[in-house]
Amino acid sequence: MAEQLHIRSFIGTHGKEWGDPDFFRHASLEITNILDGDGTFQYGNETIPVSAGQTVLIPSNVSHSFQAVTPIRFGVILADGLPEETRKLFGRLIRGEAPSVITFSQYNQEQYEILFRQWLRVMASPLKEPERNRLAWLTVLLLFITEHSQADRQAVSIAHIADHIREHLHSGLSIADMAGMAGLSEEGFRKRFYKVYGMSPKQFQQQCRLTEAKWQLSSTEKDMQGIAESIGFTQLHSFSTWFKKLEGHSPSDWRRNQRLFHQ
Repeated sequence: MAEQLHIRSFIGTHGKEWGDPDFFRHASLEITNILDGDGTFQYGNETIPVSAGQTVLIPSNVSHSFQAVTPIRFGVILADGLPEETRKLFGRLIRGEAPSVITFSQYNQEQYEILFRQWLRVMASPLKEPERNRLAWLTVLLLFITEHSQADRQAVSIAHIADHIREHLHSGLSIADMAGMAGLSEEGFRKRFYKVYGMSPKQFQQQCRLTEAKWQLSSTEKDMQGIAESIGFTQLHSFSTWFKKLEGHSPSDWRRNQRLFHQ
């Protein structure tokens, strides 16, 4: 008989003198995100510094402990009885049977916290189909981690530049400035950015601009000029030409088609 799905989750808040009194071992898969503060994670003979924006994924039956270095908050999920496909998602994020520590950029950490807090609301709600809802949300969280985590500090510095691009879609790109922010030469920055995102910084900016334009067209009543200016186009004609080249329709036609589709 299949093991029953059982998921526990909570936010743990501790002072800087806090630490697990001993190593713990449990059968649950564990996902612990550091929401605020700094600490250490220990397993076996390894002691790993962890800080806000990092997530520790711990397989079943691995002895481990956490210690605070500053006041610290954890967002914790413990899961048992997961179906095979969900366990595979978790398994792709760890190193064999060893725990894995991954890092989010600031933007993606903020998005994860929003998802995690919504998850806590779902867990606390009376649901008609609690198991299906909880499994669906856990899958979303694991997919988010898979898509947005970075495994090394160099990649994290590039992810912070990607955050900067997202937050300044109305501005032009300066490769020299971004390379300086990442502590790399311009050529080194271009190569590292492509390795992390599979595209150039310019292509990444264009993708983000298109995503934002489509979001505003489909979900707001904002006029075309306002949308164009918000993503860096001072001339409405330039925005319309650019959008049509990428989508095959003018922004006005695209918005109209979206609304017809949803009626």
